[in-house]
Amino acid sequence: MAGNNSLLAMDSKLSMLFLLLGFVACSPTASHHDPSVVGYSQEDLALPNKLVGLFTSWSVKHSKIYASPKEKVKRYEIFKRNLRHIVETNRRNGSYWLGLNHFADIAHEEFKASYLGLKPGLARRDSQPHGSTTFRYANAVNLPWAVDWRKKGAVTPVKNQGECGSCWAFSTVAAVEGINQIVTGKLVSLSEQELMDCDNTFNHGCRGGLMDFAFAYIMGNQGIYTEEDYPYLMEEGYCREKQPHSKVITITGYEDVPENSETSLLKALAHQPVSVGIAAGSRDFQFYKGGIFDGECGIQPDHALTAVGYGSYYGQDYIIMKNSWGKNWGEQGYFRIRRGTGKPEGVCDIYKIASYPTKNVTGWGS
Repeated sequence: MAGNNSLLAMDSKLSMLFLLLGFVACSPTASHHDPSVVGYSQEDLALPNKLVGLFTSWSVKHSKIYASPKEKVKRYEIFKRNLRHIVETNRRNGSYWLGLNHFADIAHEEFKASYLGLKPGLARRDSQPHGSTTFRYANAVNLPWAVDWRKKGAVTPVKNQGECGSCWAFSTVAAVEGINQIVTGKLVSLSEQELMDCDNTFNHGCRGGLMDFAFAYIMGNQGIYTEEDYPYLMEEGYCREKQPHSKVITITGYEDVPENSETSLLKALAHQPVSVGIAAGSRDFQFYKGGIFDGECGIQPDHALTAVGYGSYYGQDYIIMKNSWGKNWGEQGYFRIRRGTGKPEGVCDIYKIASYPTKNVTGWGS
C-alpha cells in the first residue's frame, strides 16, 4: 500500500502529457498494424490516475512483484521514462513502432548488461574457430523473391533466454535446428543449456559468446542434446556427461557469410536459417513492437539472433529475425529489419557477423 501511495503522490502533469500526445496517435503505418501501440486499450488508458493505473495493469500482466515499496517507486520512475521514449518515438516514426513489453521497468543500461551477450571480440582475443573458408552459396542465382523458413517447418517456437546473456547459444541452436530439419525432414528442439554448461573453452555462458565457437563445440562433441533431454535453466549449470543412448543431433561443419555483403546473406538465407549478430544496444530495440526497423542501433554488434527469411512489404524490403526474448517482445518474438539501404554493413551492422552450420545427408541423429 505504501508503494501505491507513493506512486499516487507523484506529479500528475506527466499523465496529462501522455494523454495529450495520445497513445494511439502514432504514424498511420503503426496504427494500421497495432492500434494500441503500447499493448493497451482505450479502456486501460481511461483508468483513474492514468499512469499509476497503467503501471499497475502492466505489472499484473507481466507478473511483476517488487521486493519493497522503495523498489516499486524506482521501477515506476523507470517505467515513466521508458513510456515517454515509446510515445515520442512513435509520434515521429513511420516504418516501425515501439510498445510496452516486459522490459518496461528496466533501465536501458541494466537491459544491455543482462540481455545482450554477443562477444565478437572473443575471436580476436582467443584462438580463431577453425571453420571452413569456403562460402558454398557464392554462385547461387535466381533467388526467390521471398523466403520464410517458419512456413517451411524449419523453425521451432520462440524461446526465452531470460536475464542471461545467452543469445549466442539461442542463435546457434536455431540455425542447427533449421539445417537439421531441412536435411532430415524432422524439426527437433535442441539444447541451449548444453552450450551454456559445456561450451566454455572460449564461450562464457551468461557472460556472452560467439556462434562460431558454439558450432565448433557441437562438431567436436559429436552432436548436441535435445531440449527435452537437457532443458534450459536461464542460468549456468554443470556440464552433464553424454549418456550412451541419448539422442543427439550432429552437424558436419560451419561457414561464415562474407562480411558486409547483403547479397551473400540473402544467398545463404535462401537455403537455410543463418546466425546473425547485430548492434542492438538502443532503447528502440529494447521496446520494438512491430514494423520494419531502420532506427537507432548500438555502437557495435552485441546481440545474436537468427535470420529465418526475407521479403518485402509495400516496397519496403526486410529480413525476418527470430529473437530469444519470448513472444511478448516484437512481432510475437520476431523482428523485421530493413534491407536494401545501400550501406555495406546494413542497418545495425546486420551484415558484419553471420554464419551457418552445414550438415551432410547421412540420416537422422548421426
